[in-house]
Amino acid sequence: MAIKVLIADDHHVVRRGLALFLQTQDGIEVAGEAKDGTEAVAMSMELQPDIILMDLDMPGVNGIEATKQIKQHQQESRILILTSFSDQDHVLPALEAGALGYQLKDIEPDELVLVIKKIVNGENQIHPKATSQLISALSGSGRNEKSLINELTKREQEVLLEIASGKSNKEISSALFITEKTVKTHVSNILSKLGLADRTQAALYAVRNGLKKP
Repeated sequence: MAIKVLIADDHHVVRRGLALFLQTQDGIEVAGEAKDGTEAVAMSMELQPDIILMDLDMPGVNGIEATKQIKQHQQESRILILTSFSDQDHVLPALEAGALGYQLKDIEPDELVLVIKKIVNGENQIHPKATSQLISALSGSGRNEKSLINELTKREQEVLLEIASGKSNKEISSALFITEKTVKTHVSNILSKLGLADRTQAALYAVRNGLKKP
């Protein structure tokens, strides 16, 4: 079944260019195009897309606010921010709003297709520039994170390291010789113990605390 994509961007040329390109890709269907955040919210509920490509700088309801509204109504919605901004003032609010990916508009077309497919399969995809900004923003946290990491079991720490390397549950299962169901249980326990919302935060947490393979 094709991946249904909703494109939200106020620039007609960008929006049309993305749509025309994605329509040529096997396994991808452009379900709709929204010219602002208000349309994006309405169309997401109407079309139920598998993923939404969301611009940030749009008139009226911007991409961050639109992401918040969509996630309030549809918690399982997958949103990929596609923007020109990689500063802390945009990256952190976008991910806090619930976006699963953050990529810059200079991304190679083929890489964009790969990112879309990975996000639909449950993987978070964040541009390196955005990741560095996020780590910088979070590095001043006063939480006693080392003690929290010590609350993880040895196996949970191993799973966290694999998450930090960008591996999917299936890849972690293969690397650690455990079932995918067991991996999911470990991931859930890790997020709960560390007080994190998703895999992206878990990966950043591991990097920020210098967690490395022995």
